Amino acid sequence: MTDYQSFRISSVLGLALLVGTPFSLTGCANPFASFDLTGGLLYKPEIVQGNFVSNEQRQALKMGMPRAQVKDILGTPLMASVFHADRWDYVFTIRRQGVAPQSFKLSLKFNADVLSAIESDDLPSENEFVKRLVGEKKTFQPPFLQASEEDLRKYPASNSAPSSVAPQAPLPASYPPLEPAGR
Repeated sequence: MTDYQSFRISSVLGLALLVGTPFSLTGCANPFASFDLTGGLLYKPEIVQGNFVSNEQRQALKMGMPRAQVKDILGTPLMASVFHADRWDYVFTIRRQGVAPQSFKLSLKFNADVLSAIESDDLPSENEFVKRLVGEKKTFQPPFLQASEEDLRKYPASNSAPSSVAPQAPLPASYPPLEPAGR
């Protein structure tokens, strides 16, 4: 094989790889969803990220609290930057099927390890949050299964038992062994 042929083959393979890779990755666009053959969304898993902070926890925070006491109330912050050691961020997001996405944020600033500022969204109470998690439940109403007299007249009445049914033979009192007796 000449150098020109090997160069041409490697160029064609490289071009095929370059063009084919983006098309092969298009199936990876949404790894969290499954689709049926018609393209309809079948299942989307629940995604919960962050620390939920309730309004009750927010109300327990007081200016001048030490970091350790704030950590006891709220838990470890989701984001604590090395570059912003005086700031803690608590972020919570949840996405569930049938329920609107929810997102809450609470930022705390410290001055010399003492709480100096609080910025937060309108945080729900624990009870309000639980009510938001539960989506609308669709109640199933079974169909009404009552035949009217008119519907019953459509079918002939049969007062006698069918005579084509043969009487059943009695069941045996004992059965043969499942394994040979030699064992």
